[in-house]
Amino acid sequence: MANLKQHKLGWIGIGRMGYAMAERLAKAGCDLTVWNRTRSKAEPLAKSGAKVADTLTDLATCDIVFTMVSTGKDVKEVLFGPNGVTSKGKSPKIVVDSTSISLDESAEIRGKLGKLGVKLLAAPVSGNDKVVKAGKLMFVVSGPQAAYDATRPYLDLVGRGSSYVGEGELARIAKICHNVFLSVVTQSLCEITVLAQKAGMPRHAFLDFINNSIFGCMFTRYKTPALVNLDFHVTFTPELLRKDIDLGLSAGREFGVPMPLASITRDIVQTLIGNGYTDQDFSTLLLLQAKASGIELKSEHIEVGDGLS
Repeated sequence: MANLKQHKLGWIGIGRMGYAMAERLAKAGCDLTVWNRTRSKAEPLAKSGAKVADTLTDLATCDIVFTMVSTGKDVKEVLFGPNGVTSKGKSPKIVVDSTSISLDESAEIRGKLGKLGVKLLAAPVSGNDKVVKAGKLMFVVSGPQAAYDATRPYLDLVGRGSSYVGEGELARIAKICHNVFLSVVTQSLCEITVLAQKAGMPRHAFLDFINNSIFGCMFTRYKTPALVNLDFHVTFTPELLRKDIDLGLSAGREFGVPMPLASITRDIVQTLIGNGYTDQDFSTLLLLQAKASGIELKSEHIEVGDGLS
């Protein structure tokens, strides 16, 4: 990018993901102002070159504002609430929202912004904060092409690129499809890993083979340490995964697409939740599969890479 300060950037939402994403823009030298409901969480970004806003309306003069908050309700609050970005009559030119929200909420927000002359890009992501830090986050984006062209260089700074899939809310559909695939692939990986172990293979040896086979990918490598050493710290909870599978099945009904694998996996994820695996990562699907197979798993205590470095 020729001029990193060509646009004034704003960032709303400094959670685990938001912090890591905003930090990459700040360290790259962008003209970035950040806001978070709890200001103290945003203040460390000043060391990376970001300015910390006292109010949301401070971001109204930005060219591009990114939002990465918890829910669609939060997006509406920070943009249109009594103290929101647009509350004093000024608005940014483009809003880029990476929050996981429904198609209806996204369309509602797009409509409200459109009346203010603001273009919305729906920009969900594939990855978590560790993936962000490794520079391998991927965006899927929908909305006006011109807005995407202006924003794309900054998306490239945050991650390894973006895929533009068209107008409107198509990126939200893409993210739902992504997470349905995540559930089915993970369940399948857990099934074959338990099968290999019960036949006498160490998990790390089997997964090393898979990771170096034609099926090996960033995801199988990333999940290998969890499956080998049973470290299930949360990257995505079973309940959140169930919500996204439900969204996918609902879309399947709407568009007349049968989804038998997703339906079965949804029931398995529900069983995972019913067995109390709610405060750990969804990859505890491995433990459920082992239990159903009559074996108890133990950590192999072997250092294996996650494919990110």
